[in-house]
Amino acid sequence: MGKITGFLEIDRRDRKYEPVAERVRHYREFVLPMDVKGVRDQAARCMDCGIPYCHTGCPVNNQIPDWNDLVYKDHWLRALKNLQSTNNFPEVTGRICPAPCEASCTLNLIESPVTIKTIEAAISDRGFEEGWIVPEPATRTTGKRVAVVGSGPAGLAAAQQLARAGHEVHVFEKNMKAGGLLRYGIPDFKMEKHIVDRRVGQMEAEGVRFHYGVHVGVTKPAKELHAEFDAVVLAGGAEKPRDLPIPGRDLDGIHFAMDFLPQQNRRVSGEELRTNKEILAAGKHVVVIGGGDTGSDCIGTSRRQGAENIVQLEIMGMPPEHENKLLTWPDWPLKMRTSSSQEEGVERDFAVSTVRFSGENGQVKALECVRVDKSFKPIPGTEFELKADLVLLAMGFVSPVHEGMVQELGVGLDGRGNVAANTEDYRSSLDKVFACGDLRRGQSLVVWAIREGRQAAHAVDKFLMGTTDLPR
Repeated sequence: MGKITGFLEIDRRDRKYEPVAERVRHYREFVLPMDVKGVRDQAARCMDCGIPYCHTGCPVNNQIPDWNDLVYKDHWLRALKNLQSTNNFPEVTGRICPAPCEASCTLNLIESPVTIKTIEAAISDRGFEEGWIVPEPATRTTGKRVAVVGSGPAGLAAAQQLARAGHEVHVFEKNMKAGGLLRYGIPDFKMEKHIVDRRVGQMEAEGVRFHYGVHVGVTKPAKELHAEFDAVVLAGGAEKPRDLPIPGRDLDGIHFAMDFLPQQNRRVSGEELRTNKEILAAGKHVVVIGGGDTGSDCIGTSRRQGAENIVQLEIMGMPPEHENKLLTWPDWPLKMRTSSSQEEGVERDFAVSTVRFSGENGQVKALECVRVDKSFKPIPGTEFELKADLVLLAMGFVSPVHEGMVQELGVGLDGRGNVAANTEDYRSSLDKVFACGDLRRGQSLVVWAIREGRQAAHAVDKFLMGTTDLPR
């Protein structure tokens, strides 16, 4: 695919960032788009490698070599059609997916994978610029009504697919705008929210009806939904955060990341904060506990708010700078990664466990920490203290919230507390109720959520109609 000798003649180039000093002064996206020639050159690097291992890394089954070849040959509209045949929101994954496809690229064996994520974003962005991406309403209606609970990437993908199959689709969202974590968890500097609004507008034109401020299981009984609709898709995400129940946890100034990040997103959009307790990092010594993407988002947001100092703690040991590719490729490797937010200024520390929060007058002032071995056991004599005015817990999510909708419906749970449903028919233990996304599989990537939403839509359509033309 692409140019036969392209990978030999053209070096890998990727999108550049605004300088740190400039980008930390605003909340806009700071990734600089690549020009058309640059994107075509990068697409030309895609090898005719026989077995496209990039497919093994892509949960939505993107036909990556095909649209790389089409971009190289300047067939952008055909590339867009190919891309949208597997992915409802490529402009989203082209911005915030960690790109496991690139880790699986054959050229990654020499640390020079094709810039798949950049090409994907360029195709979708050009599609909007050229007016190629338009509503695709169903040509017939089925008379069937489907409720989708949650408007994150899984819920949106399921809703769009089902509407295009001709069903009457209603999306119930507890917040005042659609998007789930795409809107309230991902900072604007990684993805501006007009990206979400644009797709929501497309879906509304396709017949999807959004009901905002409706918290199923709280403000609207879940059993009413079950009685009113022919099928119900649960796509509410995994929102129960992992806590750190150690002495001093009740001190002020200790917050979950997902109490902190949505506030700033609402400030940027001008939406009401919906809380009496503002969480701000300005002028504070901030400690972020957790080394994943959410922790990085806390760092970037704290930096833009004007934090005095930021420290990020990770209980895992420091990973190697480079993986042993002969052992790991084409799987996602464990190696040292530095996010754009971490580049903006943070002190990172590994193999550290926090054992106590201490404070004055009810306000956190310090963390008492200890270094741990590979079994996470404390190493005697390694105790130390960190100054902290604001502590952000970004240690992941353990399961969906059970109180409310899940308990009211009485759906079965798996061993980790997620709603039990398999990946063949996505059906829960309750008749005509389906589950997908993080609510079913646990905390995961946006690309997995889109895949599960699409596959759940396939299952729902088949359940309602006896057969389906929707892809899995």
